[in-house]
Amino acid sequence: MTERYTPPAALRAIGAVADGYRQLFVSGRAASLISRPNPVRHTGFEIPVTVAGIEPVAVDVTCLTLTSPTGAPLPPWRPGSHLDIVLPSGKQRQYSLCGDPADRRRYRIAVRRIADGEGGSIEVHDRLAVGDALRIRGPRNAFDFIDAPSYLFVAAGIGITPILPMVRAAARAGAHWRLIYLGRSRATMPFLDELAVIGGRRIDIRPDDEFGTPDVGELLGRAAPGAAIYVCGPPPVLDAAHRHAFTVNPTGSLHTERFSAAPVVDGREFELTLARSGTTVRVGADETALSAITRVQPDAVYSCRQGFCGTCKVAVMAGEVDHRDRKLLDAERGDHMLTCVSRAAGESLVLDL
Repeated sequence: MTERYTPPAALRAIGAVADGYRQLFVSGRAASLISRPNPVRHTGFEIPVTVAGIEPVAVDVTCLTLTSPTGAPLPPWRPGSHLDIVLPSGKQRQYSLCGDPADRRRYRIAVRRIADGEGGSIEVHDRLAVGDALRIRGPRNAFDFIDAPSYLFVAAGIGITPILPMVRAAARAGAHWRLIYLGRSRATMPFLDELAVIGGRRIDIRPDDEFGTPDVGELLGRAAPGAAIYVCGPPPVLDAAHRHAFTVNPTGSLHTERFSAAPVVDGREFELTLARSGTTVRVGADETALSAITRVQPDAVYSCRQGFCGTCKVAVMAGEVDHRDRKLLDAERGDHMLTCVSRAAGESLVLDL
């Protein structure tokens, strides 16, 4: 015979309070009026800046200097940081800071023109002028410059932008370092003159038209044992770095940054419903949830597009998530996702957007 358990009076009182709270704030008729969902904030968290200078620094590469319209100091940053730039068209792009972290009066970014891209770089090159107003978010840093016994920097093309402040910092600290700079030709490689002043013989300039296609594994093998290896450039260079770094230097550490989102692997189509607007979009097998969201909600906030910054985190109201990020805590994975990389584990998701 099983005896029925009766909870103590104190526990019964707590349960009654919890039931009352759910009835009032969650399931009752007045819940939608009393407990409104917190909206995603799309404005009010950006910093206004002015384009103070525009300078060509290589073939198809333009350098922008940004300042505060009030002359106020800009937020501090460390080597490896990037900005989210909101262009006049509304397009959002991410660009690495390549100036001096000690100079709080101005930021500097460099943008390579990509003719067959999504139009952001063309807007920067063809439409921006000195005096134009922009909005920025950040700085953010997912490519942090660590203390290490020595450094090997490998930059390819526009990948020099986050590496340049690191080289300056290593030189100022008197650290042991070396930079290998790759590119199609010297004419396409920005900041060669600045690097010559900083490093002299510590910098190895290797354009393809003079040295041929680089052997990334062999180049990484030049790092001292235990070195911090920083690599930034196009996907083939990064992929080669990941294949070879720990074979050629097992005691070292590898740090990489992509300028574009990684391709979707093993994706399948699913439906995505944005609960606040009632809009449903189809997410293709080879696109991200974020890409589908921005088709119908262009002001959706995001930054890294690689699953590590958390800017695009959103509450999941229905459906199971195939989590592919490197940011969320285990406690968050039941009811949140990062739309830039994660997907539906089933046929559909409903998001609090």
